[in-house]
Amino acid sequence: MKIQELTTTFEESKGQLKSYLLRMTASVQDSEDILQDTFIKASEKIDSFRGDSSMKTWIFSIASNLARDLLRAKKRWPENVGDICKEAAMSNREFFQEAMNIRMTSPQGQFEIKEHITFCFTCIGKSLMLEQQICLLLKEVYNFTVKEIAQIMDRTDALVKYHLHQARTKMLEIFDRRCSLINQEGICHQCTELNGIFNPKQNSQEELVKIKMYKEAQKKTKDELFDLRMQIVQGIDPFTSDAAELQLHHLEHNRKVMENLLEKSD
Repeated sequence: MKIQELTTTFEESKGQLKSYLLRMTASVQDSEDILQDTFIKASEKIDSFRGDSSMKTWIFSIASNLARDLLRAKKRWPENVGDICKEAAMSNREFFQEAMNIRMTSPQGQFEIKEHITFCFTCIGKSLMLEQQICLLLKEVYNFTVKEIAQIMDRTDALVKYHLHQARTKMLEIFDRRCSLINQEGICHQCTELNGIFNPKQNSQEELVKIKMYKEAQKKTKDELFDLRMQIVQGIDPFTSDAAELQLHHLEHNRKVMENLLEKSD
């Protein structure tokens, strides 16, 4: 009976779980490996499931622990990851050629600014402490309650709330300082720069005004703008969207650049 419930819940949650793992690891291969290991481990431990949480929460707990084991020894990315990887990309002709090939030939090779907003969130999120990043993803993107996050992470409600506050505060500060979509003095313009490269016939300004976060940047508070950003992230599955192949190619580039850089800094 329990194994049937596990199989059904796993299949229903698999898409969310895989995107959650990608946003934690920034690696397609790692997210697929952990997804598979999660089902194997859950099947092996199914008799220990007592129903103290929902089956979905229990599955996310196993996946989170596997991801934490993988990531615990790895350094966190700096918040200026976009600047570092942009410089590396500018001198990498092979990366751009492959990206343009994906753009021209793949059904999942579209470039949309909102897709890049979610990509940026994944990269910046890796500058948070690992437990802060996990709490933020579970609460703001996957809509788990504080109590459920506490069960997933085996932490107290109070500690989860602390991590959420710290994570949200730091992300607000980073986006307010860097993102030109919400701050006219922001230093990062990658969304529109890349839109100009991949969609040269498109008017970037016309595309920007389709994004509520941009349209209301002058009216909303930093907290409200972050909530609008989270609505964009929630609405995009990085594996199935029209831009998935192009964005995953870009993410893999950034992961390799950061891992090489951080390895050399040891």
